[in-house]
Amino acid sequence: MIAPAARNLARAAVRRAGATASAQQLPAAGARSLSIFAGAARPSTGSISAQAQAFSAPQARGIKHIDFAGDGQVETVYERADWPIEKLHDYFKNDTLALLGYGSQGHGQGLNLRDQGLNVIVGVRKGGASWKEAQEDGWVEGKNLFDIDEAAQKGTYLMMLMSDAGASDAYPKLVKYMTKGKTVYWSHGFSPVFKDQTGIEAPKECDVILCAPKGSGRTVRTLFKEGRGINSSVAVYQDITGKALEKAVAMSVAVGSGYTYETTFEKEVYSDLYGERGCLMGGIQGMFKAQYDVLRANGHSPSEAFNETCEEALMSLYPLVGEHGMDYMYKACSTTARRGALDLAPVFEKALKPVFEDLYARVKDGSETRRTISFASQKNYRELFDKETDAIAAQEMWRVGHKVRALRPDRAGKDL
Repeated sequence: MIAPAARNLARAAVRRAGATASAQQLPAAGARSLSIFAGAARPSTGSISAQAQAFSAPQARGIKHIDFAGDGQVETVYERADWPIEKLHDYFKNDTLALLGYGSQGHGQGLNLRDQGLNVIVGVRKGGASWKEAQEDGWVEGKNLFDIDEAAQKGTYLMMLMSDAGASDAYPKLVKYMTKGKTVYWSHGFSPVFKDQTGIEAPKECDVILCAPKGSGRTVRTLFKEGRGINSSVAVYQDITGKALEKAVAMSVAVGSGYTYETTFEKEVYSDLYGERGCLMGGIQGMFKAQYDVLRANGHSPSEAFNETCEEALMSLYPLVGEHGMDYMYKACSTTARRGALDLAPVFEKALKPVFEDLYARVKDGSETRRTISFASQKNYRELFDKETDAIAAQEMWRVGHKVRALRPDRAGKDL
């Protein structure tokens, strides 16, 4: 089990590493970095870091219209080649990008904006945990770090990057700063879409846009540093100026997206909540745990159960799926493995589809939103979350995993 003190030290190390810029030119897009912890001095405000230069390097690709499924539904995809860094600087030359909140997305998007040389400031509660985290990442009080009200007043783009529950609490105090000519930016459709529960109504004289990176803020930062960029979706909730979509696409590149596709606020939040509870997080933990427990109950050793459940999946098979697709991974495996997988996949699909259908219905009708808001409204919700995730860390499967990972050749048993 990971003690809270150790967990907090690990988080601080990741924050410091994410804030540190690499002094050397990064590998070309598509190349893999061995570590996210390459270090050098932070760029000064207005300068362009090596990461940003690599990220915005000229590319041959640009805006595309793609029929992904071959069913006639054509989607528009925007790529960062459409927004070189000089164009970004010109587009935002009169703007102040105010990050309101400094959680996972605030960290990643904020550091990327800063590295791109844009005028970005952070607004959080002075003296709080997020304030201290921002200072650790090099944000300076009075220069680009302010109390949330002052940042909201200064900003022309108000980037609502606090937690969903936090946004509901803060919005009534911040709405007075959402005046004509400003743009309200979200990275999750949760608050505006479920306005009957959150109480968040769009300001009448502002464009309201969304850029939702398809990954955590830490991944947003890591992929930017590697010169690749994360994929994101963009959407418009309210278009007062007639330029809201253009703003959303420009912001998507500014925060570190490699390419973006259009969606709606509603579809973004439905797919996001659904995916997190399903294959991305909840479902994968449940499936890993069930398989591991059955192996252990049938006399398999802890290391064998973990290797056959998690380690092989994460280190060998899933990377093949990510790079080339499920069919490629199947073809890369033995005849025996392939035959069994092809036979059992429909069985799992049939068993799981009702669970997923019920889950989507709960997301769409707001049940999952009510659960989230109710839980996160508790003053000690962070401690309660830690208690539950610490319980996962204490499960035999993940205690075994800690030792198995330590045996990987690149770790040389250091954590045994």
